[in-house]
Amino acid sequence: MSTHSGRQSKVLSNGRPCILFRVRKLWIRYLSQKQLDLSRAVSNPPDTTGSVCSKDRATLVMRFGDVEDLRSLSIRLQLSSSFYESSGQSWFSVDGVSLLYNVSEEAAFNASELFAPSSSSYRCLQVSSLQLSGLLQPSSERAHHWTISFTDFQIQAFDVASGKFSAASDCAAFLTPAVLMGLVTLLILLLVLAYALHMVIHLKRIERYDERKAAAYFPPEPGAAIE
Repeated sequence: MSTHSGRQSKVLSNGRPCILFRVRKLWIRYLSQKQLDLSRAVSNPPDTTGSVCSKDRATLVMRFGDVEDLRSLSIRLQLSSSFYESSGQSWFSVDGVSLLYNVSEEAAFNASELFAPSSSSYRCLQVSSLQLSGLLQPSSERAHHWTISFTDFQIQAFDVASGKFSAASDCAAFLTPAVLMGLVTLLILLLVLAYALHMVIHLKRIERYDERKAAAYFPPEPGAAIE
């Protein structure tokens, strides 16, 4: 296992790259306390010697050591790989993110919508537990007390051909359930609006037809009295 200098980390398995990870900014915050920017608070790259890789499971562990009041601080990302027949290829995903501190304490978050084809990397401007992001959800009691946020997040796992990232699948390109529901709702509203417009035009045509019919002149029948 080894770590490149700067903000990029590389995990090796049997001498070959297994995980590539890069982030521009990483910060955490406990309750309403001041946020701690780990990309500035730690001068050296995090230690990744605890990371492991297998055929369909991988764990990226970044150890930061003692940072301010936190002892043995580390961040762990759980990844998995699955083959989908519908797409004919394997996809990797980030399944969870954990904040470990003070030796035995852990704040765990479930990750959602963090996935990409194994031949690509995954990139997102912000991966955060903040409500606006929604990509990380607390899955433990301690996690409700913590906020964790990655800026310019990029990761690739399992099918890493070289020490460089493959073309990225951006998170904005994926249809999340919220986006999909919004599109379905919009489509329904457009259909209702189109139907309402159609009915208004149809009613106006009927009204004009009735007006022309009422204005038409019919000659009196023979023998009928004329007033």
